[in-house]
Amino acid sequence: MNDRLERNKKTVTSFYELMFNDCKPAEAVARYAGDVYIQHNPEVGDGKQAFIDYFERMAREYPGKRVHFKRVIAEADHVVLHCHQEWPGDKDYAGIDIFRLDDQGRIVEHWDVLQVVPGKSANDNTMF
Repeated sequence: MNDRLERNKKTVTSFYELMFNDCKPAEAVARYAGDVYIQHNPEVGDGKQAFIDYFERMAREYPGKRVHFKRVIAEADHVVLHCHQEWPGDKDYAGIDIFRLDDQGRIVEHWDVLQVVPGKSANDNTMF
């Protein structure tokens, strides 16, 4: 596999693990984000500080929240994560996160699509 794609996959999963599971968004941004951080999630402000503020608040409001990577796909300068997000006291989510990395392998842009994991399904398949 292409070394650049593997590097990008490792960068994104390490970033997500540090900011979401370890509740250290400022450290994650310092370690893995580029000069800019463009945010497309309408619940989170644009830029690095808005991202840090949001996930510091999520860590306080949802202690024990966890993300589990089900699939990690890389192409060119993008990495896509298919994730199971567990939010204690709230709903679980199936999520697709898309990250764009710059030429130095730093994260510079993020999109996501989230769907609540329902209690029951019209089929016997899981969302993962």
